[in-house]
Amino acid sequence: MRWRRLTVEALVVALPAAAVLATPDPFGYAVVSGLVAAALLPLRLRWPRATVLLCTPALAGGLGWAATIVALYALGRARPQARSLVTWAGLAAAVAVTPVLLTQSLPVGPLVLTLAYVVLAAGAPVALGALVTVRQQLADSLRRLEAATAAELEARAEAARADEQARIAREIHDAVGHHVTLIAVESAALRATTSDPEAAEAAGRLRGLAKQALEEMRATLGLGSTGRAGPGTIPALVDQARATGVDVQLASELTDPDLPPAVEWAAYRVVQEALTNAAKHAPGAEITIDLASEDGALHIVVTNGAPRGQAVDVGSSGAGLEGLSERVRMAGGRLDAGPSEDGGFRLTAVLPT
Repeated sequence: MRWRRLTVEALVVALPAAAVLATPDPFGYAVVSGLVAAALLPLRLRWPRATVLLCTPALAGGLGWAATIVALYALGRARPQARSLVTWAGLAAAVAVTPVLLTQSLPVGPLVLTLAYVVLAAGAPVALGALVTVRQQLADSLRRLEAATAAELEARAEAARADEQARIAREIHDAVGHHVTLIAVESAALRATTSDPEAAEAAGRLRGLAKQALEEMRATLGLGSTGRAGPGTIPALVDQARATGVDVQLASELTDPDLPPAVEWAAYRVVQEALTNAAKHAPGAEITIDLASEDGALHIVVTNGAPRGQAVDVGSSGAGLEGLSERVRMAGGRLDAGPSEDGGFRLTAVLPT
């Protein structure tokens, strides 16, 4: 970028100087003043008005037009007021035409043509510089307008998505929450009225699970909050499964329980989904859960043996392994699942800590 700028400045000085040196008198006032004006052109970048003024001696000598045109263009690019531009262009035209009027007696026709040429030669570079600046300003304004429009559209789309998510959350809460609440109420009533201890205990567990499901649903939909779920709460999840008769063993070798929230939720959901799938598709099978922290990652391995009873059809509980895999990917990990050699199922998740 620096070499490009130096090259441009060298050409700006060299071209007007070459135009001056092309005259037959290399030592006259006009040539010397023209070369001086060309050499002073780099000043136009900081003082365009002063540069135009310094070019007037060469303009009066007759060989300063090349340098003056460059200076007038720089003045137009400097974005002064229109009245100032007209004044400086008029000054350059007056300086250029005065020696001609004083030294020559021109008829009306040539005089008019001379004046028109001088005014055009002085006004055109100023107008061109001003037009280039105005075009650049308009382009910048258009880019800012496009950026603001894009930001506004994105904000509207985000607001629309938020509204739709809120609507869906309300619908889910009203519909599912109603049924889960009825399950909790009916379970409480059954526990209070039954004389069978086992039935009362099962009703109590059912009521607790219904309340927990309602709380987690409200937290997921942003309508409430629950305690922090993660590896530390997995033992409680395992205890709940055991209370329903599931044969599950937990082995934990975690050395860093302080994990990012996304990883904690993903770990909890992995174990929860694995227990749910095993209870549905492999009733009576033994389930083993291994938790370990190795090489900066949380390793979760859930295996179950072959089913010992007939699977229970309780309907779909969600997106299943596909949704679980997406949750793990969002937490930066990976999930592998498939049948094991003994006819059971094996699920492995690796989450970065």
